[in-house]
Amino acid sequence: MASLNGKHVLLGITGGIAAYKCAELVRGLRKAGAEVRVVMTAAAERFVTPTTLQALSGYPVRSSLWDEAAEAAMSHIELARWADLILVAPASADALARFAGGHANDLLSTLCLASEAPVHLAPAMNRVMWANTATQDNVAVLRARGFRIHGPDSGEQACGETGEGRMLEPMQLIEALADIPQPWRGRRLLITAGPTYEDLDPVRFLGNRSSGKMGFALAASAAAQGGEVVLIAGPVALPTPPGVRRIDIRSAAQMHEAVMAELAGIDTFIAAAAVADYRPKSVSAGKIKKSEGDSSLELQRTLDILAAVSVSPMRPKRVVGFAAETERLDEHAQEKMRNKGLDAIAANAVGQSGSGFESSHNALTVFTRAGRHAIPLTTKRQAADALLDILREQLP
Repeated sequence: MASLNGKHVLLGITGGIAAYKCAELVRGLRKAGAEVRVVMTAAAERFVTPTTLQALSGYPVRSSLWDEAAEAAMSHIELARWADLILVAPASADALARFAGGHANDLLSTLCLASEAPVHLAPAMNRVMWANTATQDNVAVLRARGFRIHGPDSGEQACGETGEGRMLEPMQLIEALADIPQPWRGRRLLITAGPTYEDLDPVRFLGNRSSGKMGFALAASAAAQGGEVVLIAGPVALPTPPGVRRIDIRSAAQMHEAVMAELAGIDTFIAAAAVADYRPKSVSAGKIKKSEGDSSLELQRTLDILAAVSVSPMRPKRVVGFAAETERLDEHAQEKMRNKGLDAIAANAVGQSGSGFESSHNALTVFTRAGRHAIPLTTKRQAADALLDILREQLP
């Protein structure tokens, strides 16, 4: 039996006769160890009832963006973050067109647009609809964007015709999901994420704009690919990715201590955190009161975590840094890579709208000893997938 043990699977059901197979699909996913939540389109409810799927999944079925009880707490965003993977089965021709167009006009399309989890599609439609140029163009667009297409199968269809367009059988889909490559299995990764806060007094601190999303995306991607991941996180408001052990810290000194304590046996260290370079030389025990005139603040250097890891007797096989730059990105990133003895560095331009700090998207320029690699602007989860692929392929 295929194993999806511990995986959070969001099953999206669209309108098509193949929806009747979803009862068996939910049972099979749960038997494989997955936790399943179901989202249906209005058309899907014409073919199978939410009551059946609720009984089989153990959770209420969602179908509307306008559910006041659920959406008072932005439940669609919660669902998008909860999912380790999204499976849309059956995926009708209309659903493929809406996903390709980036629509968000119902709950399912909104979830697919708002989630950083991989989206798997199981097309099901009449053979002529599947062969139509518009459908094939939509499928090509979706594949290029990273959607994973399973099927369709060929055979007798409900309309009485025979040809390509049948949804894969539930067990075939479960086997396909369980057979997702896990190239990081057996490897231990230590990843840092988020900002550090350096206290001035009990009220104020020095910080930066890092949201932690890039480091958390790397942790989620590595864990999904079989890696054993320890995530050391600065003060961020992000949920812990499934399968990841998380250690929360606040300051650069605390992050240094946590990193060095976890270094033994680590295969790959990825320093995605934006660690403060300086901290106040002294911290006031009470709130610093406002006074007339200007004031000055004396700073001192923090410990260099990357440099310490690079020269440690417990140095991991791969030491990877990040460089957040506002100018001369290539030059500064390569200089940092040389000075700190890194195996690779991922550089991103910050201070730009829609990318980097405080954004869900990023574009990276990755330098390894083998050369330069570009990751165009995409979601941070997809950028994380691409970066891990580069590290695995380019580093021994």
